[in-house]
Amino acid sequence: MNARKNIYIVLSGTGTAFSGLIKWFTKAELNHASIAFDSGLQEVYSFGRKKVHNPFVAGLIRENFEHPFYSTADCAIYEMNVSQEEYDTMYNHVLGMMVNQGRYKYHLLGLIGVLLNVRFDREDAYFCSHFVASVCEEAACRPVAKPSCFVTPEDFAESLCANKIYSGKLAYYMHLTHGNTYISPPKIPAAAASLNTRRLLLAEERAEGIV
Repeated sequence: MNARKNIYIVLSGTGTAFSGLIKWFTKAELNHASIAFDSGLQEVYSFGRKKVHNPFVAGLIRENFEHPFYSTADCAIYEMNVSQEEYDTMYNHVLGMMVNQGRYKYHLLGLIGVLLNVRFDREDAYFCSHFVASVCEEAACRPVAKPSCFVTPEDFAESLCANKIYSGKLAYYMHLTHGNTYISPPKIPAAAASLNTRRLLLAEERAEGIV
C-alpha cells in the first residue's frame, strides 16, 4: 500500500495596510497564502515580507507563525492528502529554492495582472498564491484548475472548502498544536502601540545585526 502524507495550505490575514489594499481589490478577508509541510506549521513557506514591519522588502521566505506579528492574524487551514512521492517532490522543490533564496523576488506586477486578468511573466518572481500553486504543479497536483499565475488565495478557499481543518485566530491554532501561551492582545492607545512597534522593530534589527 502506497504511503500517504498531508500538506497544508494556510490562508491568513494580518490586517496590515498592504493586506488591506489587496482586500480592497479582492473583497476577500484572507489575502495571503502559504504552504506548510506539517500540521504544526513549523515548516511554512511563501512569498511575502522578509522583515515583518517592512512590506517593501519581499521575496521567498520561511514563515514563523509564532512571531508576535501574527498575534492577531486570522487564518483558514486546508489539508491536502498526497502520495509520498508527491510530497517529496514538492518539499524538495521548495528546499531547492531556499538554497538560492536571494534570487527570488516578489512579483507585484503579477499580482496586478491577476486583477486585470493579464499575464505578466517575470523570471524567478512570484506572489504568494502563485508560489503555492506552482509548488503543487511540480507534483502534477492542481488544487485549483487554472494556471498558477492567476491563482488567488480565494481560489484555494473555494476549491478546498471540504478540506478545511481550522478557521480562526492563527495564534490560537499555534497554541492548540504546541501548547504555547496564548494571550489575546490588550487594547492600547495608538501612540503607545506605535512606540511599541518601533521598539520591536529596533530589537529585531539589532538581533539581525542591522543596528
